[in-house]
Parts: sequence; structure tokens; C-alpha cells
Amino acid sequence: MLKIAAVVIGMLAAAPVAAQVPDFPTSFKTQQIATNGVTIHVRVGGKGPAVVLLHGYGETGDMWAPMAADLARNYTVVVPDLRGLGLSSKPASGFDKKTQAGDVAGVLDALKIERADLVTHDIGNMVGFAFAAWHPHRVSRFALIDAPVPGVGPWEEILKNPLLWHFRFGGADMERLVAGRERIYLDRFWNEFSATPARFSEASREHYAKLYALPGAMHSGFAQFAAFDQDAIDNRAYLATGSKLAMPVLAIGGEKSFGTAMAAVMRAAATDVTEGVIPDSGHWIMEENPTATVAMVRAFLDKGR
Repeated sequence: MLKIAAVVIGMLAAAPVAAQVPDFPTSFKTQQIATNGVTIHVRVGGKGPAVVLLHGYGETGDMWAPMAADLARNYTVVVPDLRGLGLSSKPASGFDKKTQAGDVAGVLDALKIERADLVTHDIGNMVGFAFAAWHPHRVSRFALIDAPVPGVGPWEEILKNPLLWHFRFGGADMERLVAGRERIYLDRFWNEFSATPARFSEASREHYAKLYALPGAMHSGFAQFAAFDQDAIDNRAYLATGSKLAMPVLAIGGEKSFGTAMAAVMRAAATDVTEGVIPDSGHWIMEENPTATVAMVRAFLDKGR
């Protein structure tokens, strides 16, 4: 069921290109919101119904700049860095996704936002699912992009895929191995999970490698994965009650990554699922085909207006 694109074995990092990391519009403001035992770095801009954009591993909220610029025309766009990543604080614990759903709730409370749409990618999908499951009254529509959710659908089969060895990679020894080599480690993900690795620009690689080299960032990244077992327990407990997400769900896969498997996964946990595939893209949809991604997400969100 998992349709990850063919591995680009032995590829060198993408050659330097002129592209720069996209900036958020100057109208966006940043703030540090203390909540749930952490401090979350948040970008906020636009005006209208709220939408929250959650990033995944290997990136930060900065990945969403092109989408935020588009949506801000008629949405209030909220873009946090997940706990432990980017410019958010680096706590010792709390990386299970149910706890991080509490981070999202706290951010929205601080901004006096009661209800929002969710757009998520990679580990952001898992945090978003937990938020939608335990705070369903606060989610209007939910778009998930190109990553499974622990304990949902064919999770155990997904874990057998050899490309996903990093799910079990972590701990003090591994942190020492990657210290000072963050770029080398992250290049592996940016290359192997891309349909076209060169589209993940050199500027973006340098930008994110520096953020993941911050004290505590790699530990936090590994802790996100280490929490998957608890996440699976929590999500199975939710589904065991007979509950499913009732809000409209858009399940998007990259054509050369999860593809239609994203919708198959989410139909195990949601009652109203629309399938979407981003053409000519692997996992890194905002780098590989941002135009198609923004258009698909906007069309879905606009249906709720």
C-alpha cells in the first residue's frame, strides 16, 4: 500500500542553486507563546477564518511561506514550529502527539481563536490528527499531506518499509553520531524522499540544517519518532471507542510518494475523506510542486466558506 518513490541511492546533495528560502509576507508577525510547559514560535498573518499549518520533520513552519502568502488573502493563517523544533523551545519530554495537540490548543487559546481549519505535513499530520481527535469541536476541515498516522490503517505494514529505518533511530549515541553532521543526516531525507532532489534547494538545505543544529533540536527530532509507539496506543484507543473524525478530510499524497495510499489510511479513521494526489512530486510537496499543492488545499478550504 505504501507507494514511496524509488530510492535515489548514492545521490549527492543537490547542487547549489540561486533560489532562496521563501519569506513570509511582511504583514505576518511572529511571537513566542508560552503554553503547556513549552514556548511555541508562531507566525500569524491575514484576516478571516483561521487556518493552522503544521510542519513535519526535516523542516519547520518556514516550509509553509508560499501557502501562507496565498491563504492570508482571506484567512487568518497561524504557523507554529512544533515543540522542540525550529525556534520553539526544546523541552526534555512531551513529544507524544496528544501532548502536542495541547500545544496547538494553547496557541489558539492565546490568539483567541476557537475554531480553525488544519493543514498538515509529515509529523504535523500526527499532531493534527491528535488535535482533531481530542478537540473535534475546534476543527472545521482537515488536510493531511504525505505521511501516515501511528496506529491508523495499515500502520504495522508501513513500519516494515526499509526506507523508514529512521523511525527507530535515536538515543544518546545517535545524537553524538549526528552532532556537527546534521546536514549529512538530513540530506538523506531530502534526497531519498524527493521525486526530484534538486527542487529542494541548496538555500533551503542550509537553512534547515542550521535550525536542526541548534542545541536540543536533533534530540527533539529523534524524540518525535520515539513517541510513535505511544501515539499508536493513543490513536487505537480513540478508534476503539468507535470514534472517527467527522469533519471533512482531504488526504493528499505526492504522486511519487504516498499517492492514493494517504486516502486509504485516512478512511480507516475518518468518515468524509477526499483523495488528492500532487503530480510530479515526492514527499516534499511544498518544495517539489508548491503551485499544485497550494491550489488543491485552497480549493478544499474554500468549500467550507
